[in-house]
Amino acid sequence: MNFNLMHQAPIGKNHTYPSPQFFIFPPKIQSLSIMRTTLKTLIQDHTSQYGRIFDSVIQILILLSLIAFAVETLPDNPPALKAFLYQFEIFCVLVFSLEYLLRILTSDKPLKYIWSFYGVIDLLAILPFYLNLVVDLRSLRAFRIFRLFRAFKLVRYNKALQRIHIAAGIIKEEIILFLIVTFITIFLTASGIYFFEGKAQPEVFGSIFHSFWWAIVTLTTVGYGDVYPITLGGRIFTFFVLMIGIGIVTVPAGLMASALSKARKIQDGEGDLEDE
Repeated sequence: MNFNLMHQAPIGKNHTYPSPQFFIFPPKIQSLSIMRTTLKTLIQDHTSQYGRIFDSVIQILILLSLIAFAVETLPDNPPALKAFLYQFEIFCVLVFSLEYLLRILTSDKPLKYIWSFYGVIDLLAILPFYLNLVVDLRSLRAFRIFRLFRAFKLVRYNKALQRIHIAAGIIKEEIILFLIVTFITIFLTASGIYFFEGKAQPEVFGSIFHSFWWAIVTLTTVGYGDVYPITLGGRIFTFFVLMIGIGIVTVPAGLMASALSKARKIQDGEGDLEDE
C-alpha cells in the first residue's frame, strides 16, 4: 500500500488514518496474537477467574481418570462398564492432549516447556494411549502404569506441591552428592560384611554383590532380619554400620526441611510481587 497517497488524501470529520500496526500486523495476524494471549491467560494465569475454572476442571478430570484406571483393574467388570471406561479414557486423553498442545503453543519457550518437569509429566500422561494405537497392546501393557503420572499433573495446581518442586531444585546438587556418597558407603559396607561373613555364611554373603542387600537394609535402618551376621567381627561391624545409617537417613530430611523453608520464602516473595 502506498503511504504517500494516503497522506495526500483528504481527511473528513469521520475519517482517520489506519493505525501503523495495521500495516505491520495484518488483521488476521493480530487476531491470532490476541487469541494466543487469551489462551495463555486462561492456561497459565491461576489468579484469574477463568484460569481458576480451567485449573479446577483439569484437576477433577485427573482425579476421575485415576479412579477409572483403578476401576479397570477390578476383576469381572461387566462389558458395559468396560466400554464406558474405554470411552472415558479416550475423552480424558483428548482433553489432556489439547491441554499439552495449547501449553506448547502459548509458551514463550516451547522447547524449554517440553523438556521441563511438567512438560515430561504431561507427555507421559497421554503417551501410553497413542503407543497402544500403533503397537500391539499386549506388548505395552506395562506402559499402562505411566497413566499414574497424571497424578503428578496435580503438582502444577497445588502450592504446597509446587513448594516441594522448588525445594527439589534448590537442593539438587546436594542430593546428587548425597547419592554418590551413599553409593560409596553401601559398596564399602558390602565389602566389609563380605570380609567378616563370607566364609561363615557363603550362601548369603558369597560375594560383594550378594552382600549389597544386607548393606542397603542395614544402612537404611530397616533391618528385615532375613540376613544377619553370626560372627563376632560381623556383629561389631554391623553396630558401626547402624550408627552411620542413622546419619544417612537424617541428612536428606535436614536438606529437605531447609529447602522447603527457602521455597516458602520464594513463594511468599512472588505473592507479594503479584499483589503489587
